[in-house]
Amino acid sequence: MSIPPFGVGTFRLKGQTAINSVKSALEVGYRAVDTAQIYDNEAEVGKAIAESGVPRDELFITTKIWIDNLSDHKLIPSLQASLQKLRTDHVDLTLIHWPSPGGAVPLAESLHALLEARAQGITRHIGVSNFNTALLGEAIAAIGRENIATNQVEISPYLQNRKLTAFARKQRIHLTSYMTLAYGKAVQDPLLRQIAYKHGATPAQVALAWASQQGFSVIPSSTKRANLESNLRAGTVCLDEEDLAAIATLDCNERLANPEGIAPQWD
Repeated sequence: MSIPPFGVGTFRLKGQTAINSVKSALEVGYRAVDTAQIYDNEAEVGKAIAESGVPRDELFITTKIWIDNLSDHKLIPSLQASLQKLRTDHVDLTLIHWPSPGGAVPLAESLHALLEARAQGITRHIGVSNFNTALLGEAIAAIGRENIATNQVEISPYLQNRKLTAFARKQRIHLTSYMTLAYGKAVQDPLLRQIAYKHGATPAQVALAWASQQGFSVIPSSTKRANLESNLRAGTVCLDEEDLAAIATLDCNERLANPEGIAPQWD
C-alpha cells in the first residue's frame, strides 16, 4: 500500500469555497482528497466529488476521527456518518486526528476500533495524525507497524520535525506533511525565492518539492485554481544537495498547529 504522494487538503475551507476548491483540484489532476470530521466540510467534499464525475475507484479519500469519537462505541458510527456526508461506502484512509487528550480514551481502544472498521470494509487503510515519537511507538506496540499507513503531522521548512522523522523512518512508518507552506510564509521566504529562481519554479513548489524528496506525502490546499495547478507541478522540481542544505537552515521549531488541551507533548 502506498499513500499518494500528492493530495489536496481542505482544512479551513467551508461551504461553496470547499466545493469549488475540491472540484478545481480534481479538474486539474488531483486524485487524493484530505478532510476531517472537525473541518465540518465532509458534505461539501462529497458534493464536489459527486459533481466532478471522477470515478470513485480513481480517488483516494482520507478523513480523520475527532477526539470526541475515539471510543470503541463511537468511532465506527461516526465514521459511518462521515461516509454518508462524503457520499461513499468507504474511505481509503481513516486517521485518529489527535491523540485522546490525557489518554481519556486508551489508544489501543481507538486503534482496535479502526481495525474493526477496516475489517468491515468502510475504510481501506488506517493511521494516525499528530502523534509524537512516544505515541507512535505505543501505536506500533498496540497493532503493529504494518497496520499504520501513515502519521500525518505538521512539517515545513520551519518545523522539520527531525526527531520524529528519524524515528518514523527507522520504524518504516510513512509520514504525511501538512502545513508544508506554513500558512503561506514559505511563499514569501527570501531563501526559497532564491532557490525557486534557480530552478525556474515558485517558492511554494520548492517547499513542496523539499518535502516530497524526503519521502513525505503532501496535501496543500488553495482556493485558487492557478495555485492548485502550480502546486501539483512541484513534482517536476528536483532540488540538489546545495538546495537541501540551505533549506535545512530554515528549521526553527516554528509550530503552527498546537491546540491547547489537545496537542501532545511534542518531541
